This record gives sequence, structure tokens and C-alpha cells, in this order.
Amino acid sequence: MKVSDVLVQCLENEGVEFVFGIVGTETLDLADSLSKSKQIQFINVRHEQGAAFMADVYGRLSKKAGVCLATLGPGATNLMTGIASAQLDHSPLVALIGQAGIERQHKESHQYIDLVKLLELVTKMSTQIMESQSVPAIIRKAFHTAKMEKPGPAAIVMPENFSVQMIANNPLPVTSLPESVPPSEAIKGAIHLIGNHMKPFLIIGNGVIRQNAVPELQTLIATIQTPVTTSFMAKGILPKNHPLNYYTFGFNENDEVLAGLDEADLLIVIGFDFVEKLPKDWNKQKRPILHIDTLPAEINEFYPVEAELIGNLKKTLQLFNQTEIPAKPWEPSGNLQKKIKEAYQITQKPNDPNALPFTIENVLQSIEKISAEDTILISDVGAHKVSIAQTYQPKKPNRLIISNGLASMGIAIPGSIGAKLACPNDPVIGITGDGGALMNFAEIETAKRLGLSFIIIVLNDLMLKLEVQQMNKKFGTSYGVTFQNPDFVQLAASFGIRGFRTDNLVEFENILKENLDSPKGIVLIDATLQN
Repeated sequence: MKVSDVLVQCLENEGVEFVFGIVGTETLDLADSLSKSKQIQFINVRHEQGAAFMADVYGRLSKKAGVCLATLGPGATNLMTGIASAQLDHSPLVALIGQAGIERQHKESHQYIDLVKLLELVTKMSTQIMESQSVPAIIRKAFHTAKMEKPGPAAIVMPENFSVQMIANNPLPVTSLPESVPPSEAIKGAIHLIGNHMKPFLIIGNGVIRQNAVPELQTLIATIQTPVTTSFMAKGILPKNHPLNYYTFGFNENDEVLAGLDEADLLIVIGFDFVEKLPKDWNKQKRPILHIDTLPAEINEFYPVEAELIGNLKKTLQLFNQTEIPAKPWEPSGNLQKKIKEAYQITQKPNDPNALPFTIENVLQSIEKISAEDTILISDVGAHKVSIAQTYQPKKPNRLIISNGLASMGIAIPGSIGAKLACPNDPVIGITGDGGALMNFAEIETAKRLGLSFIIIVLNDLMLKLEVQQMNKKFGTSYGVTFQNPDFVQLAASFGIRGFRTDNLVEFENILKENLDSPKGIVLIDATLQN
């Protein structure tokens, strides 16, 4: 059996459903082998960056490794932004990348660059097939590495001369990921540390969601009864009106919850990724840390760890909950929870949308009011991402997908495709600025071809609004951050999808409700907001 056929059977063995990518000369045999698979659907996209973003979001929601494909040279470099996003947001991803044959890698050669070295910068694992018999082992290692905590991308570079070689068909068995738990002495130390402090504050990160540990975390919160704040990517672990919910932290400005963290005498940090916000920004007082995560703490002066519980978060919290965790109820001063709700516009305004201005915060409250519990919201990057992180309250965890590591513009449209393929029965809404929208707008054709149904909201303000705000604050003026847009409704029509333009909340809610209740393909809403 030729190598490309064996590679596809190895992918099938790993449970792969989709491969997102663009075929090139060096991957023709792999494409031919994929065409024969009854399990895997190859989704040919319009740009490699879109392929990687689709694989990233698909991986986050499916808990499988998303797979993307590109050829050498510009195909590989186009893929890198999405791979880097998966690396910093800890999404399981495997990238398959064609390469020049071994015989021309030692000299200057058309489209040849050292992809293994290049991809080492943005992956957990980067390797090249050097011997055809190693393909099953390399595929198994890549998927194992990608899914192991903390998850991330693995890249496999495939020289074209190996694809047609003949080898035995021998995919390796898929084995479970190891699951460790902390020793009993460590758990006793954590209990002792909590007992010695009066005002613990829980800081929750996306690791809790990645490891399906939300029920166990909720049990811990009910027991310890202390305030809770989450990173952007961990929103939804507590109901909106839970008495201990102090909402989100990690903003550059107006981070209201910092007053509560400063008042605490112990920070219990669970499943938090430093890439979302460094401790120097939220622990200036150098409060002691109880670190609970899958990996040991990266200790520094602003993260002074006094106790650690290291292991699988679900099992670790199960063991922790079986002990005598002391209750430590307290409330930050100054009516902080109410202050956060008002500052972030979390509290619902009057029900009559006619009385409300058409702002991003009111749009988000309308989405929250109208959408079902399982609705997935995909946020692009820009000023609206900050508003979404503050105002929008998902009804469940892992229903808000934010790129908060690399924070790359352009993820919303391809991300919506990945989300819909991972969760075909759940409504999907992508929100993007007009800057991010046009970076990967061509993937609308991909979604249309696949017959998907989701809503894309384009916030149309003719600028990179976050940069305008930052430059005005710093210089009193802005430069190089405005542009003109096409007619998004006509552009949508040219792709064969329905488009609507609105500049008021009543009309927006009517369009949204109609298309969430009875989805009929992709819908684009061109929203001109009031600044």
C-alpha cells in the first residue's frame, strides 16, 4: 500500500472526520488517497489561514484534534497564523504539510524553506517524515502530543518523494492519555493553606473547560463560597446571576475585579493559562497562590506559589471535593459585583428595544436574550472582543470562542465553519469587525458549498476601532486605521447568501430571531452601530 494511503488509514484510526486545506503539487497523492476515504471529508478552503482557523475551533469544540493541510512554501507560511493561534490558545491541531523531495532539500530550490525549523516556533511538535516506514508512528505521536495537556498543534512535513513508496498498512493503536492526580500530602497542604486565610478568591481559566471539570469546579465553589472570576476563554462556568460570580478579568483598562483581587489574602488559581493575562497585571500585591492545574506552576515574583495540586483537573477536583474544604464566605467591599455589572453593562436594560441605542453592548444583550442555551458565539478580534468579554454572558461553558492568545483578526468566519462542523445541531453566530471580516471573507464560499447554516454579524464602522481608540488616547489623533468597505449586503448576495443591513436594535432583533428560529443557510447582518 502506498504511503499516502497508509497515512489516510492512520488518520481514520485517530477518528478524524474532516481535513481542512488546499491541495498542491506536493500533496496530490494524499488528496487522491483522501478521496477514497469513507470516513474523512476533505474540505477544500479558499486560504490556508482559514483552514487552520477551522481546525483550531473544530478542535476546541469537538475535543478532537482538528486537521489542516497545505503544500510547501507559501501554503505552509499561510497556515502558520492559524497554527500559532492554536498554540497560544491550547487547541489540539495536527497540520499536514507537503514539502520538496529529500533529493532537493540540500540546495537552493524552488519554494523550499526549512519548514521543520520554521514550525518549531509555533508548535508542540514539528517533524519531517525521513523514512516511509515511520509514518504510522509519526501520526500516532502527533495526535498524542496535540491532545496532551496543555493541548496545541503538531506539524508533520511530508516530502513528496515518500508519498508513492510502498509500505505495510499498520496504524498504531490509539491509547488513552495519561491521567495523574496529586498525592494526598499535597491535598492536605492545600486544605491547610486555605484554612490559614480568610479571603480566598478563585481565578478560573480555560483548562477547567478543556478537561471537562466544570461540574467538579461548581461543587468546589458551592463548598468554599468565595468570589470567582474567570478569564475570557472560561466564561460560562457560572450562571450569570450566581451570587459568587464576579465575571471576567484580563482587560488592559477598567479591569474592575482587580479591586477584589487586591482585597483577597489568597488566590486559588485553577486551570489558568498565563497567555490570557500575566500575573504581574492582576497580582501586583503578590498575594500567595494555590496553583491547581495539569502542569507545575511557572513561578515568578508575582506568582508566589505556596501549594500546588498537579494532575488531571477533573480527577484532582473530585479528590479535593472529598476532603474537608473549609468554607470561606466573604464579599469584597464597595458592592463590587454590582459595580462590575454596571461598568460592563451586564444588567439587562428595559425590554423595549425602541428605547435603546444601537451599541455593541445592546447587540450582545439582544443575542443573549434571544439565543438558545447551546448557541455558540465566535468572536473575532478588535474593540468588539473587549465588549464581548465584558458584557456577553454565555449560558454554558465552551459556548463562547475567543482568540485570546495570539488574538488574530480574521478567525470569526472560518471559526464559524469549524464550530458548525463540530456541533452541527447548535446555532452558531460569528461576530466580526469590518477589518477582520474581509481577511477571510472568501470562506463564505466554503460554508455555502458545505450547506452550513450560521449567522455572521459584521460591525461596519470603516475603521480599526480599537486602534483608533488607542491612538486617540495616546496622541490625540489617529492615522492609518480607517478605510472604505464594499457593500456587504451585495457582497453576500454575490456569494449566494442572504444579507441584511440595519442600524437599529428593533430591526436587528427581528432579523436575528427569524434566522435563529428557522435557519436557512448563511445569513450576514451588516450592522452600523452608534459609537
